[in-house]
Amino acid sequence: MEQKTKMERRKRSTRLSEEPGMEEKTPLVEMKNISIAFGGIHAVDNVSVKLHAGEVVALVGHNGAGKSTLIKILSGAYKRDAGNIFVNGVEAQIANPRDAKKYGIETIYQTLALADNVDAAANLFLGRELMTPWGTLDDVAMEAETRKVMGRLNPRFERFKEPVSSLSGGQRQSVAIARAIHFNARILIMDEPTAALGPQESAQVAELVLQLKQDDIGIFLISHDIHDVFGLADRVVVMKNGQVVGTARTTDVTEDEVLGMIILGKCPPGAIAGPGALQLAAA
Repeated sequence: MEQKTKMERRKRSTRLSEEPGMEEKTPLVEMKNISIAFGGIHAVDNVSVKLHAGEVVALVGHNGAGKSTLIKILSGAYKRDAGNIFVNGVEAQIANPRDAKKYGIETIYQTLALADNVDAAANLFLGRELMTPWGTLDDVAMEAETRKVMGRLNPRFERFKEPVSSLSGGQRQSVAIARAIHFNARILIMDEPTAALGPQESAQVAELVLQLKQDDIGIFLISHDIHDVFGLADRVVVMKNGQVVGTARTTDVTEDEVLGMIILGKCPPGAIAGPGALQLAAA
């Protein structure tokens, strides 16, 4: 039964990647020839990736492969040395996190960055609180807006009055995602969203991701869990030593082949080789 559920989830998650002509559509975001070095070490070296609306692209690789650095450039945390970023086909000027937010780019970190001692509504509007005409917090309006966005994202969520410290890992993810999409995020960066979660909570996060896809939100997924990658992602981009080893639809490669890309840098037939792919000598 569990295997059947995983297969069904995978079928649903890959529906967009199987649609003809997707590659011809203007990407929601495109990073072209991105490079950055720290002290002479090339953390990201001439990397190009694309993300389409309603698509999940997994970025995978060992620690130090460059995936987190690449994403920090997109989120404005790092300033790139070279390369260009395009959002909906128009070049984006991203020098800091505030710039990224203007382009609808939001990051959901593994720590979630939630204020544990307050409830969902207070977290949703943290730093952007709604005020009454008398200059006091408009708790009623903030809760109403929170119920509206959570109703669309996670209809089963009911614990609006409780501090988020009392919520499960999956429910906390719901709050973090709701905060991002309420302020018109179109591009989500999710950093290890199921790390330290149990099977039931991981399944809840998977349902959240599927809901976001249906709303045409594009997601960059950073994960060390190969099962997450194949359960949630439409495409996978493997990085090694700051370069792209290869890119593939998850329907065109196996888990073992992706592991071979991560460990050996060997690009299988179902993937498009990148600059970091192992160059095999001709027979």
